[in-house]
Amino acid sequence: MPTVGVCEDDPQIRRVLAEALGGAGYTLLLAHTGAEAVALFGPGQSVDVIVLDIGLPDSDGRDVCQALRAAGQLAPVLFLTARTGVQDIVTGFHAGGDDYLGKPFALAEVLVRVGALARRGRPEPFRQPAGLRLDPQRFTVARGDLEIAVTPTEFRMLAALLARPGEVVRRRDLVAAAWPHGAIVAENTVDSYVRRLRRKLERLDGDADAVDAAMPGADAVRETPSGLRIETVRGVGYALR
Repeated sequence: MPTVGVCEDDPQIRRVLAEALGGAGYTLLLAHTGAEAVALFGPGQSVDVIVLDIGLPDSDGRDVCQALRAAGQLAPVLFLTARTGVQDIVTGFHAGGDDYLGKPFALAEVLVRVGALARRGRPEPFRQPAGLRLDPQRFTVARGDLEIAVTPTEFRMLAALLARPGEVVRRRDLVAAAWPHGAIVAENTVDSYVRRLRRKLERLDGDADAVDAAMPGADAVRETPSGLRIETVRGVGYALR
């Protein structure tokens, strides 16, 4: 049977989920914080479906999902949460979620949804670039012994780009992934955030004085410390090559 990772901070809900999923024959990995979820459900772990609470004690489950996606974990994610507003659902999908179930929930529905996600199969994960590590609790990016702090917006932008290597990510998709639902963000603001993010990433190579000469709308390529190129696609968005 498939392996299901469950991250839920409420011990009673976690126990009920474990009993139901275990009774259905699934192998379980259990976590109660975002940090544990990143460690237990990462791309090196054999997990077929992830059930992830959004309201975790140390982080937002959507940031945890983005960190997992950026690290190469493509197992489908089912969000469980009491936040059932349209904005919450939209931001959950933009964070990389595949399904969304509000609390309180029926265990029969959880089993049906997990079963449907498990039948999709696990996509082949992409290789995480040069050991780049994203921490969704502290909003940091690290490689080896070097670590930099980024803003929550920069973190979500980087995670969105890392989750789609080689693809062009439109500016509007970056806005949807990194800003609150419904936010109106100018294109030059997105470009400015990307330039700042490039400069911060260069510090992981000890190149703190590097200056990003790319202008909004220009075709520009800059090597990141991971060996990837953050490429500006004229009039469209950005891509990691």
